[in-house]
Amino acid sequence: MLKSLKKYLKVWYLMTTASFSSFLISRFAAVVLLSGKLLRFLFFLFFLYLLVGKTKVLGGYTLNQVVFFFLTFNLVDILVQLFLRGIYRFRSLVVSGDLDLILVRPINTLFRSLVCWTDLLDFITIVPLIIYLIIFLANGQVAFSPIGILLYLLLILNAFVLALAIHIIVAGVGVITYEVDNAIWLYRDISSMGRIPIDVYMEPVRSLLTFVLPVSVLMTFPAKALMGLLSWQWMIFSFLISGIFLWVSLRFWKYALTRYSSASS
Repeated sequence: MLKSLKKYLKVWYLMTTASFSSFLISRFAAVVLLSGKLLRFLFFLFFLYLLVGKTKVLGGYTLNQVVFFFLTFNLVDILVQLFLRGIYRFRSLVVSGDLDLILVRPINTLFRSLVCWTDLLDFITIVPLIIYLIIFLANGQVAFSPIGILLYLLLILNAFVLALAIHIIVAGVGVITYEVDNAIWLYRDISSMGRIPIDVYMEPVRSLLTFVLPVSVLMTFPAKALMGLLSWQWMIFSFLISGIFLWVSLRFWKYALTRYSSASS
């Protein structure tokens, strides 16, 4: 088990190093993209301050709580992009036939396909985001407890598992239909609704984003758990829904491989 973990960590390190090396070739483009990410983050944060600053509350949440939801959304989103960005290159693997080479290698195909590319900008942006989150909490902007921090970390990990399951499903769809880009961008568009608490949305959108497309589990529940606003029933639901999605995604992936037509066939 430990030996296998070391092997995969080494593979991830080698692929990440290669990604960083190729990314640094065009430094101007890197600066432009980083500036764009920063501006998008600041503009939406400014929008939240304007919106909640006038009304004082949004969906029953204070300004600081809404900002914390937004910070948590960015943390989950960047974590997922940092480790699973390879999905954006998966279609080319299938179309070009390079997936054949991955399938015969002594390494998990999903691991190799999903983590084959790491964006340096995600690595650069997640560090200051975590620092800002720590400062935000240390200044007492929202109330929390040590148990709340533990639950927050567990639900962040749970959100990553759910996002992983969704990416596996998208990869399976790509194997069968060669269509990946639209599916993954649909996921990104829907998950972006988690920038603000899901409680803000009216029914039936709120239920849809909780039970069918569980954006609440991805983005909202971790922040609510830290602030002590999430019941134990919803916590159990979060872990259950992630487990179900992961099980379904792995089954679907195995089915998709049976439908795969290799480049040599």
